[in-house]
This record gives sequence, structure tokens and C-alpha cells, in this order.
Amino acid sequence: MFTYEQIHSLNDLEFEVYNYIVKNRDKVLNMRIRELAQEVHVSTTTILRFCKKMGCEGYSEFKVKLKMTKFMDQQEVMTHTGVALDYLKQIETEEKNKLTEKAVTLIHQAQRVIFLGAGSSGIMAKYGARYLTNIGKHAQCIDDAYYPVTDEDCTGTVLIVLSVSGETDEIIYRLNHFKGLNAKIISITNTDTSTIAKMADIAISYYVPKEEIYVFDITTQVPVIYLIEVIGKKLHKLRKEAILTLESKLL
Repeated sequence: MFTYEQIHSLNDLEFEVYNYIVKNRDKVLNMRIRELAQEVHVSTTTILRFCKKMGCEGYSEFKVKLKMTKFMDQQEVMTHTGVALDYLKQIETEEKNKLTEKAVTLIHQAQRVIFLGAGSSGIMAKYGARYLTNIGKHAQCIDDAYYPVTDEDCTGTVLIVLSVSGETDEIIYRLNHFKGLNAKIISITNTDTSTIAKMADIAISYYVPKEEIYVFDITTQVPVIYLIEVIGKKLHKLRKEAILTLESKLL
């Protein structure tokens, strides 16, 4: 419920209110504004000012939002593998195969391959870079959106961008930088209508229900792992065929 910007905006007295609420949420839900003010030793005006900084018109609205966050915290997450299994059943379509084949060809021809992601997608980016390197195609990983990148020409570079939402501002900024340097973009996102997908030369989407606990994204990453491994195995096959073709020409 409390964002970094909201917390950062609080003065010392308002911070006392914040600290009390965080430690006594259930108790606050049953307190009137005067009771809270007495407990924290501040005025009701301070409480109201705090509520406004939290995006609420008054104390009553703030308590409603506080109660909603409690309900969200108690929500059960999906404990079954049905979502992942459903995805794996529908991925083997002609359209999806064409997209992965195009991605594999682009990666095979690339002089440099870079995986880009942040948060959970950053972890997947590390996995992707390691997986492709294991099969013989060296790949790098950038899991820090602010990692310094030079302005040298990126012709021959393929950037594989991983993002659940496809709307991460820092990743979009970095992606725009690489596009301006002539890099080719492959996106793996949850939907093909996101900004990152629209910026990509090849957009692969997987469409699974988005899951969150409070403000934390716990959307399954199984489809991403699957796609990385499918691309890796197809790339390995293509590289092997290219070597055999070259050897036959030399005989």
C-alpha cells in the first residue's frame, strides 16, 4: 500500500504515524481518528495530512484501503501447476513455431547476443545467457537497467528482452538505446500488446494469468524457461547442421 515515493514524502511526525500503522494494522482498522492521534501523540490534522499523502481523501478512505491490503495479503496464490501445463499444451502451434524459428535464425546469425531483464526477469536473463553459452553460442546478460553501455554501432547484435508486463520503464529506455544503435530485438513477454513487444523485431508472448502478493509479482516463469530452452535446442540443431554442411563442402 505504501510506495517509496509516499514514504519519502513524509515529515517526522507523519513518519511516526506510518510506523505505528505498519506495526498495528489490525488495531488501527478499529480505531477512530482521535484514538489514533492520541496513541501516536500527534494531532488529527497530522493524521489527515498523512492520509492525503497516501492518496486518500480522508481517514475513512484510508482505513478502507488498509483493509483491502489486508485482504490481498491473505489471498491464496495458485498452488497447482495447471497454468504452466495449459501453456505447454498450447505452445506447439504453427504460429509459435514460426516465431521461435525466426528468433533462432536471427540469433544464429548474430555476432553478439545479449539478454536483458530486471527483477525476476533478470534472473531468467542470466539463465538464458548461460543456457545459450552452454550450447556454444556465447551470450551476455544485463540484469541492471542502468548498466553503462557505449554508443558503438550494434549492427550484428541481438538483444533478447525478458519482461512479464512488457512495460518496465527502465527496460524500455535501455531497449530504445539499443534500437538506436541498430540492434535487433527479440522480446519474450506475457502479452504481444505491451510496449516492449511492439518495439521488438520478433515478439514472442506466452499469456498466463498475472499473479501478485501485495506489490510483488509472482507470475509463473515456467513459460520463459521453456521458451529459452526451446530456442536453445533449436539453435544447437541449426549450428550442428551448419557445421555438417560446411564439412561436406570441404570434402
